[in-house]
Amino acid sequence: MMRFTDKACLVTGAAAGIGRASAMRLAQEGAAVIAADINEAGAQETAAAIRALGGHCEALRFDAMDEESCRALVVEAVSRLGKLDVLCNVAGACRADHFLELRLADWDRMFRINVGSVMVLCQAAIPHLKATRGNIVTISSASAIAGAAYWSAYGASKAAVASLMRALAVEFSSDGVRANAICPGGVNTGLATTYAIPAGIDPALVQRLYPLSDAAEPEEIAAAVAYIASPEARYVTGVSFGIDGGQLL
Repeated sequence: MMRFTDKACLVTGAAAGIGRASAMRLAQEGAAVIAADINEAGAQETAAAIRALGGHCEALRFDAMDEESCRALVVEAVSRLGKLDVLCNVAGACRADHFLELRLADWDRMFRINVGSVMVLCQAAIPHLKATRGNIVTISSASAIAGAAYWSAYGASKAAVASLMRALAVEFSSDGVRANAICPGGVNTGLATTYAIPAGIDPALVQRLYPLSDAAEPEEIAAAVAYIASPEARYVTGVSFGIDGGQLL
């Protein structure tokens, strides 16, 4: 399938995991892609892998904690690609805590990265998406919908971005701009290695996150990103699309 021929896509969090898989999938289907991440070396590796397969991809560094960095990313992406058809918000952070030990500073950081950056990127991108009747795909989480013990800050932040996508879907519907969230369950990425699991957790509560006893692969999530971002999904907006192996059943 070549659903993204002549389309310009910006993918954040593209250095690894779901972001890299999404950037590669969109490029394989014909998109010109900007792969953005705070990990510039990883983003460059993604871009190099795409170019090695004959695709078009450039890497840019941005910091999701910094508002000006987020706004500048969209400006530079449009400058390089000439337009913007799809914004894929994949960059994010995760942490686990016993709720009674969770600090407000850690809660605020989670929301600044997972929600604040998405808000700013969407603000910067929507004027360009209105011009192309483009769309936004944001990675939320199954924990935005179902309770996930020890991941309260993460789940709350991902619920916020899912709600934001619904609000944008309504507000910009008359402009032809779609906005959707994807809610994965466990995915086999390196994200889980970026934070510590607190001592004394109940393994049975954690096992609820993996009803099929294994995790999805990033490419499975990227396939959903490609569908929802494509013209095939022109009638899909404001949804929170679950890919969770039955976690929400």
